[in-house]
Amino acid sequence: MEFSDRLKKLPEQFFASLVGKVAKAKAEGRDVINLGQGNPDQPTPAHIVSALQSAAEDPMTHKYSPFRGLNEFNKAAADFYQKEYGVEIDPETEVAILFGAKAGLVELPMCLLNEGELMLLPDPGYPDYESGAVLANVKFDTFPLKEENQFLPDYSALSDEQKKEAKLLYLNYPNNPTGATANKAFFEETIAFAKEHNIAILHDFAYGAIGFDGKKPESFMQIDGAKDVGIEMYTLSKTYNMAGWRVGFAVGNPTIIAALNLIQDHLYVSLFPAVQKAAAAALTGDQSSVTELVSLYEQRRNAFISSCEKIGWEAKAPAGSFFAWMPIPKGFTSESFADYLLEKADVAVAAGNGFGEFGEGYVRVGLLVDEARLEEAVTRIGKLNIFGYDKGKG
Repeated sequence: MEFSDRLKKLPEQFFASLVGKVAKAKAEGRDVINLGQGNPDQPTPAHIVSALQSAAEDPMTHKYSPFRGLNEFNKAAADFYQKEYGVEIDPETEVAILFGAKAGLVELPMCLLNEGELMLLPDPGYPDYESGAVLANVKFDTFPLKEENQFLPDYSALSDEQKKEAKLLYLNYPNNPTGATANKAFFEETIAFAKEHNIAILHDFAYGAIGFDGKKPESFMQIDGAKDVGIEMYTLSKTYNMAGWRVGFAVGNPTIIAALNLIQDHLYVSLFPAVQKAAAAALTGDQSSVTELVSLYEQRRNAFISSCEKIGWEAKAPAGSFFAWMPIPKGFTSESFADYLLEKADVAVAAGNGFGEFGEGYVRVGLLVDEARLEEAVTRIGKLNIFGYDKGKG
């Protein structure tokens, strides 16, 4: 038996390779500080765990969920968008429950595109965006996110052919891997562009809760006309430290939501009802844990960037997400620099080229260990004298 051609075309799982390298180093007894992955390190808030426990004890949650999920969860998602962003969402027609946002991101091209049609993806971007294109057997082109343009796309740089042929475009702000954020003006430009060229928009809002310096990230849905052209996907993984729970949802354009619900009717019978009830409790309950989490990430960001400045490793502090996008020194590629740090400093980072061609020249650092370990990682890197000087030592 052979794998299908579709599976053979899937890109190598970038993070699986990184995990393997780190595991090998740890097996050798080395004290690796792993800054390479995006797995939240804090526990799920206790009130959400308690909600799951109570729901799991109810025999009614042991049955199949309704195909489109529990009304309670759909309504909680709609209420959440009203409370957090002032956006009216119809829980009946404008919400799709997802098995984690990743599943939705990979499914969407199969929902909206026919084989051979074109979608547009950001570069650098989340690697599994490409997986969705391959599984749908559609074409994809990438558009660069450059530092000189605040890591926002330049739609004018797309060719006339791309604008004519593209059916779907993915965006992600706060951005993984760059930590950049988007503003209202950019989203307004995006909606006008989408309407002019009849392109559907998917905004991946995975890091929607995580904005720094007193600035709350903008939701695409807050902008007039957003529902006309697209949807937004939200995951509970980052906001509530629920990565292992695999739960998220999409909101927005009713036709796209209906397409997602239809494909999921044929793939699943929705999530374990107890998880849905816990997710509803997360969205509608006390949000103080979210405020505390964002403060924690901001403290880590500040400690990391400050430490980097002392060794001459200078970069712009991320405006959102829990990643820092760091330039590599001369004489290295992204991959060789990541390998060098793991080999010589026992510090794991993600090579930027794993996120696309325009990720070359950078590494992604996850702020998912405590401040002391972040500072220790930078101290180890500083001892390699890669950056030429240490401001902290004069």
